Amino acid sequence: MSPTYVAALDQGTTSTRCILFDHQGRLVSVAQREHAQHYPQPGWVEHDAAEIWRNAQRVVGEAVAQAGASPAQVTALGIANQRETTVAWDRRTGKPVGRALVWQDVRTAGIVEELAADGGPDRFRERCGLPLATYFAGPRIRWLLDHTPGLRERAERGDVLVGTMDSWLVWNLTGGPGGGVHVTDVTNASRTMLMDLATLQWDDELLAVFGVPRACLPEIRSSAEVYGTATGVVPGTRIAAALGDQQAALFGQTCFTAGEAKCTYGTGSFLLLNTGREVVRSTHGLLTTVGYKIGDEDAVYALEGSIAITGSLVQWFRDSLGLISSAAEIETLARTVDDNGGCYIVPAFSGLFAPHWRSEARGIIVGLTSYITKGHLARAVLEATGWQTREVVDAMDADSGIELSTLRVDGGMTADNLLMQFLADVLDVPVVRPMVSETVSLGAAYAAGLAVGYWPDLEGLRRNWHRAAQWTPRMDPALRAEEYDNWQRAVERTFGWITPEQAQRGR
Repeated sequence: MSPTYVAALDQGTTSTRCILFDHQGRLVSVAQREHAQHYPQPGWVEHDAAEIWRNAQRVVGEAVAQAGASPAQVTALGIANQRETTVAWDRRTGKPVGRALVWQDVRTAGIVEELAADGGPDRFRERCGLPLATYFAGPRIRWLLDHTPGLRERAERGDVLVGTMDSWLVWNLTGGPGGGVHVTDVTNASRTMLMDLATLQWDDELLAVFGVPRACLPEIRSSAEVYGTATGVVPGTRIAAALGDQQAALFGQTCFTAGEAKCTYGTGSFLLLNTGREVVRSTHGLLTTVGYKIGDEDAVYALEGSIAITGSLVQWFRDSLGLISSAAEIETLARTVDDNGGCYIVPAFSGLFAPHWRSEARGIIVGLTSYITKGHLARAVLEATGWQTREVVDAMDADSGIELSTLRVDGGMTADNLLMQFLADVLDVPVVRPMVSETVSLGAAYAAGLAVGYWPDLEGLRRNWHRAAQWTPRMDPALRAEEYDNWQRAVERTFGWITPEQAQRGR
């Protein structure tokens, strides 16, 4: 009998990949393609959704072929996606009406300021769990409708569809103009500012305030259920899961119990804490979000700390400064010195996310002296990720009342052993990396497999999790406290750098 697999289509910020997993949760094959990043103005970040769809078709086909499998052997396909990135497309032609607006894009600063003028940044937090910020999809949809001629009228008629990347992929996979299903899952919907966290449905009042017509929006469904079947690539395969990438990582790390947490280190970094069936309202700058929802079961919620710039700071160090030729070299360069030499880099390239939520902040390097070398700068780049994580963990402890005992980590940056040790040092808890580091893809596969019975239950998934490496704290507590104080003083110096008018001009 031929083996069967579950496919995960992971549509990320810089690339799209497909991974096939077997019953033991082992990676069988992987295919990946990068897509272009477009920066038409400072602070504006765009993707070509048509390019992403072409890449998605290719990587799915390549991963299946690489495994020596036929489409019939792919039991189900699950999607994980970059969240908040927003695309609008024509229902009849299937063509995007323009480029997708990426989650890092800050052009909606004027809309955010306008909405916050009546009630402040937490105006909608009680209902949707989110502060007003350029990060989320709702303001992006509003911007597209306001700035694309005729788009609002077409959206009101339902001739144009709008959604995050999961909706775009599911619609195309299930037929596109020939009958594609327009859906999103609760995790992605919870990142729009348009969904009520309690009802898990689009909220009429929020839609009215943001000026978003319901007719263009997808139907909100659970994270793990059969949405439809593929019609082109892997025809007949059930499309059975969709989760925002960070919720997918939470699921892939098998953080199924309240109090369990993970942090994914990629372009940005995202720490999620499972809070169970309870909606925990943050008073310390975190986001309240949906962790996942399996079929008809109650939703599981999470607290999230979103850090905008971590891995992309290493990319900047490589590509813009030219101080290293590959991302992996930063650890080697950082090890040429014993400490940061008193230098700190705060990467507020597009403002600061959790726990500060300061869209007007901009990045700085402080503590520069003639003593500083590129080795010190490399160490400061890595330490910025550690200190930003510490800020989020402190906020999470305060909100949840649960003190973190262990942090499960995943993502590309976890290959940097110096960074992982620094994380353990500044958090003062063990940091653990699993055997399967591709936890975003694994989470999407797990959810899809559960939906079709490929895996029987959550406990079966837990048994697939195995530890690959662990780092324990070594830093002197006095040094930890002194360095953290220096970091916090550096962060304060980023505040208030640009005005709202400058932000609208793309400063």
